[in-house]
Amino acid sequence: MPTSRCSPSTTSAAAPPGVHCPWLNSSGRYSPAYHRLRLLGLDRYRALATDPVVAGWLRFDGALGWATPGETADRRAAFEHLQQVGYPAEWLGRAEAAARIPGVDVRAIPEDGALLTPGEGWVELRPLIGRLAAEVVAHGGRVVPGAGHCELEVAGRRVTGVRTGTGERLTVDVAVLATGAAVPGAVARLGGRLPDATSTGLLVRTAPVRTRLRAVLNTPRVSVRPAPGGALALDASWSEAEVVARGDGTYDVRRSTVEGLLREAAAVLEGGPALTAASWGAGPKPVPGDGEPVLGALDGVDGCVVAFTHSGATLALIAGGLLADEVVDGRSSTLLDPFRPGRFVRPAAPA
Repeated sequence: MPTSRCSPSTTSAAAPPGVHCPWLNSSGRYSPAYHRLRLLGLDRYRALATDPVVAGWLRFDGALGWATPGETADRRAAFEHLQQVGYPAEWLGRAEAAARIPGVDVRAIPEDGALLTPGEGWVELRPLIGRLAAEVVAHGGRVVPGAGHCELEVAGRRVTGVRTGTGERLTVDVAVLATGAAVPGAVARLGGRLPDATSTGLLVRTAPVRTRLRAVLNTPRVSVRPAPGGALALDASWSEAEVVARGDGTYDVRRSTVEGLLREAAAVLEGGPALTAASWGAGPKPVPGDGEPVLGALDGVDGCVVAFTHSGATLALIAGGLLADEVVDGRSSTLLDPFRPGRFVRPAAPA
């Protein structure tokens, strides 16, 4: 029987740096505009992946997913949808799936088969952010690490500066509000409104383990993503539901929850390896109220641009580039028009 260990019995934690290796994909039932933006985001990552330097933290080895027997019809419908929109997808039988995706336990795959999306991958965020920050500095920008909780300063209806958590004031012409789950609250303080469906996330990173797995696995009880150094990143909807948010902004994560994720991951891996938790963390998972990104200038407040989305990793390079063009060069992109904050503005009541 595979073993799993973690401590302490109860913990309150923020997600440690590098614990998350997000899945890069566009395999959901997205609106045409959102699907297109995600595809462009994937293209940006594939261009980056041609640099051999990033091979250790950016990979496109595909994703394999399956459902419980009672939900196979839904997974089949998802496969048919992907075929209709031209997204690379294959339905594989159990033996073929295990052969195409080394490291998965063939016994875990349903007899009805599994969905393979071969063009998807994962990225380790810490080295990606480091690379992007270095590019900012190389182009004359300034990076302020450890700035803490920042707030916009507004005079009239114009943003004039940013106050960092350390008390430093930065004078700005434009501020990009990209603070994850804190964005709706900041917009509310400016008199705006962004519907918010933010939930709680839990991410577990294992100690390095010997496994042939290189692809992303999305299974009924656990999602597994490879990580640099031989570790695995784990999460699941059931485990997130067991996290308790405290009133002071911290979270309680039970030892049994972490151990449960380790057991579920071991059960879908070839050989049932013994998994141990190297780190884990809980925190808010940003989700706009309608599920689609919020990107662009905030109506009614000059100099404020918003970037609020659940798919932060998949969209990072494309959304960041398009917003930078708008902020620096004033080049508005029609790609972002469906995602402007103004779509949430309530119409005026009739006179």
